[in-house]
Formats: sequence, C-alpha cells, structure tokens
Amino acid sequence: MSEIVLLGSTGSIGTQTLDVCRAHNIRVRALSANSSAELLERQAREFSPEYAAIADERYYGELKTRLADTDIKVLSGVEGICELAALPCDRVVNSVVGIAGLLPTLSAIEAGNSVALANKETLVAGGRLVTEAAKKRGVKIFPIDSEHSAIFQCLMGAGENKPSKIILTASGGPFFGKTRAELQNVTKEQALRHPNWSMGAKITVDSATLMNKGLELIEAVWLFGVSPEQVEIVVQRQSIIHSAVEFEDGAIIAQLGSADMRLPIQLALTYPERLPCPAKKLSLFDVGELTFARADEETFTCLYAAKTAIKKGGNAPCIVNCANEAAVELFLKDKIRFLDIGEAVNEALSAVEFKEAPTLDEILETKTAAENYVLTKFG
Repeated sequence: MSEIVLLGSTGSIGTQTLDVCRAHNIRVRALSANSSAELLERQAREFSPEYAAIADERYYGELKTRLADTDIKVLSGVEGICELAALPCDRVVNSVVGIAGLLPTLSAIEAGNSVALANKETLVAGGRLVTEAAKKRGVKIFPIDSEHSAIFQCLMGAGENKPSKIILTASGGPFFGKTRAELQNVTKEQALRHPNWSMGAKITVDSATLMNKGLELIEAVWLFGVSPEQVEIVVQRQSIIHSAVEFEDGAIIAQLGSADMRLPIQLALTYPERLPCPAKKLSLFDVGELTFARADEETFTCLYAAKTAIKKGGNAPCIVNCANEAAVELFLKDKIRFLDIGEAVNEALSAVEFKEAPTLDEILETKTAAENYVLTKFG
C-alpha cells in the first residue's frame, strides 16, 4: 500500500485512518470533509495531499482561504468528492456518513479503484448497483466495519467453503435490556453514551436503536452473498467477538480483538499483509468472561424494519436507511423522542413507493421521498 484517497477524513474513522497512515508511511493523495474546514486544514498541512475537498459548499471559501499559501487543489460539493474518489490510487477509503457516500463509491469503482468501505449506507441503499459495478470493473470492496472485517477475516482461509451462517455480533448499545416503557423519555445524552465504542453521533444513536445492526445485516447480505436468513444477530456485550462464521460442518470461526477500529481499518489498507498496528492488543485474561444474548426486535423496532426491508428487497433498504437518517437528525436536534425513530422508519417503509429493481435515479428519488415523509410527518 503506497497511496490512498481518504473521504470523510475529519470523522472518527477518518482520523483513525490517518493514525494508520502515520504508522506505516502511507501517502494520502486527497482528503475530504463535510464541513470541518479548520480540522481539514490541519490534516492537509500535515499530510500534504494534492487535493482537499469540502462537501458543504458553504465552507468552500473558508477552506480555499485557509490553504491559499499551499499548492493543494481545493474542491467542493458532491462533484468534488466524486472527483477525488476517481483519482488513481491504491485504495479509496470511504468513511463519509450516510447515503452521501453512495455516489463517491460508485465513482471510485467506475474509475477502477478498490474501496475500503466504512460507509455501510452505500451497500444498504445501492447494494445491487454497487456489487454489480464492482464485479464488472474487477475491483474489490474491503470492509472496514469491525463486524464485516471480522467476517472477512474468518473467511480468509476458508478456500471454496461457503458459510452456512454468519453470526453478526452487537454490543446492544447503552439501552440493552430496557423495555419500551423505560425508553419513553431517554435523552440524547444517554443515547450518545455508548458502553464500548467511541464513534460519531449518528452511528452512536444507530447503535442505541439497533438500527446499526440492521444496516450491518443488509450490508453483510451484499458483501458476502448470503441470504438474510443466514445472518444471525447475537448480542455480545463486551464487544470482544466482532463476528463469526459457521460452516456446513458446524465449526464456528470467530475473530476477537479490542474495541479499536484501527485494526480493521489497517487490514483494509494493507491486505493481504498483517503489519504491527497502533490498536491496543487484546488480553483474554483482562476480558474475564464473554456473554451472549438475543436482540430484542420488539423493543428496538428499527432492527425489525431493517430485516423486513432486506427480505422485501428493491428500494426497501434505501427507504429504511434514509428515513432513519432523517429521524436521527430530528432526534439529535431534540425535535422527536427516542422511540419515534423506530416509528418513523417503520411508517416510511409502508408509505414510500416500492421499486423492485431501482436505478440510481430511483434510489436518489427514494432518498428524497423517505426523508420528506419523515420530516413532514414527524419534523
């Protein structure tokens, strides 16, 4: 690995990707952020990329001014991010938040770039389009999500043996074991208090609602070519087993590690090599015990909606994904309650027009329709 393009460099995954780049002298050809011009400037001055782009065009002037004394080319908007994704490089790391990551992923693939993917919404909303495009162009998608990286690692030595079941682990989030009555009045601050992981606000709320696990189930279906029924979700509270694979003979292979995203990030960049990693090493003596439980779909109805959507197919996963993005934004702005997120997602799945084999334009239309439904009904 010698050169990457990093999309979403100022977020949690982006900053940890730069930790890996520092550790292994990986050149960063381009950086992008959504709106954090100040942090993006600091990163650009340290890593000296050829390009820097800011998705929110309102901050283009600020970034341009901040980098005026450098030779860095400054771009903006969706077009700018997609232009970076298409630059020749060894890997495009996509850690953009939400469905905004779909178009850059497609741009990277069309340009023949392999993708290290932390943006699960890409495969949730456009799984068929993305996987078909990757197959056609002969490029690889390397998962960065800890769970999908774990599955990928479990399959690395499997040869032609296919999994009979994927065991997708979940921490259970901050509200594991709570009833709906107990969740009626939980606050934003409580939802953002994850017991094991330090992540961005949106994914932390998704972990609290279990929507994150629903999105990961959909992503696993596309990444590993399994049916929804072959994915079993198991709550593993310690976040030590990151996921596992069961084979036809009943053998289960699991990947264990500390709750540190730098290990899956690094593997996505250096595969097939395993190199010394800045992530904390795991001590099984310190872990002490591992526990397992079933996920509660009746209380955490976002998970139910996601499982329903992938079984339905078509644009249904896009509907639940985009409805969830809109609902989480409302929750973070204190405009709806925690349980309203699941209600909004399930209602949108029934209300937004179903498309059996959506085109890219229809996926983008679905995005708008799902967001508008939630904002109109709940906003």
